Amino acid sequence: MAMLDTETGEVLEKTLQHEGEKVREFYSALPRPVQVGIEATGSMLWFLNLMEELGIDSQVGHPAKIRAAEPRKQKHDRRDADLLLKLLMENRFPSIWMPSKELRDLRALLCHRHQWVRTRTRVQNALQAMALTNGLRRGKSLWSQEGQHAIASLPLGPHAAHRRTALQALYRELDADINALDKRVLEQALERPEARRLMTHPGVGPVTALATDVFLGDPVRFENAKALASYVGMIPSEYSSAGRQRLGGLSKQGNPLLRFLWCEAAIHAVRRDPLLQRFYRRKLVQKGMGKARVAVARKLGIRLYIMLRDQIDYEEFCRRGQMRQKNGAARAGIPEVGYGPSL
Repeated sequence: MAMLDTETGEVLEKTLQHEGEKVREFYSALPRPVQVGIEATGSMLWFLNLMEELGIDSQVGHPAKIRAAEPRKQKHDRRDADLLLKLLMENRFPSIWMPSKELRDLRALLCHRHQWVRTRTRVQNALQAMALTNGLRRGKSLWSQEGQHAIASLPLGPHAAHRRTALQALYRELDADINALDKRVLEQALERPEARRLMTHPGVGPVTALATDVFLGDPVRFENAKALASYVGMIPSEYSSAGRQRLGGLSKQGNPLLRFLWCEAAIHAVRRDPLLQRFYRRKLVQKGMGKARVAVARKLGIRLYIMLRDQIDYEEFCRRGQMRQKNGAARAGIPEVGYGPSL
C-alpha cells in the first residue's frame, strides 16, 4: 500500500500480510481521519466491512478507469498502490456506487434462488430426455404426480434406474427448497415499499420487483433512462468511426441476473399490457423474436426505473403517460409516436 501523511506530506509504502489480526491492528492504530481507496475486486467485501466497523471512510474505484489513468504497460502491486494514492491526492479517484449490507444480503437471497432454479432446470432436462428416450412423452405433465409415477415405472437397467431415482429425489428436494425461497422473496418484497410499487405493473412478480429494487439501488444516481439501459447492459456495443456506424450485440456489461429477469418478466407483461403487446408485435415483425424480446425487456426496465424514480405505481404511470401523449411531450426511451404512456 501507499500512504500519504497530509500534515507532513510524507509518502510511505508498506506491505501487509493478510494473516490473523494484522490488518485490523494496522488500521485501528492509524490516527483519524483516514481515507482509503481500493480498486474493485471480487474478494473485497471483508475489507469494506472492516473499514465500516472501524469508522474509516473507504472508496471503491472503477478498475477500467483506474487502469486508463496509467498509460504505461508496467503493472504490479507497487505501481498500482502509487496510482491509487495519486488519484486520491488529485481528487480524480473514480469512485463507484456500493450497495449497503442490507442490499448485499438481499442480493445473496436472489442469487441463491436463481442458482437453485438453474440446477432444477438441468435436472428436469435430464429427466425429460430420459423419458423421451424410453418413449414417454408427457411434456409439462411429466412434473405432476402422475407423470413422476410414470417415469418411475419405466423398465431401465440397474445403472439407469439408479440415475433416475437420484434425479427424481434431487428434483423433489430442489423444488421444495425453491418454494421456500420463493416465500422468503415474497416476504422481503412485501416489506419494501419500492418492490411493492413495482409489483403493481402487470407481469412483474416479487422476484423481478425485488431484484430491480436491490440491484439498481438509488434510482436518482442514473442521469436518465439511457444511462440505466447502459448500466444494465441492454444497449448495443458500438465501434463507429467517421461517417460509418458499426453496431454489434448487447454490451452485457451490467448484472446478468437482472437482464434475465427483465426478459422473463417482459413476456408475461406483453400478455397483460396492451401497449407493450402492440410494441412487441411491431418489433417482432421488424426485428424477429430475439431482438423483440430484448426491446420489450428494455422498455419494461425503463418503466420500472421511472416508477422507482418518481415513486409512483402503475396506474399513476399510465395516467402521466396519457397526459404527456395528449400534450405532445417528448417521451423517455425509444420514441414511438402515438403509442401509450411514457417509457
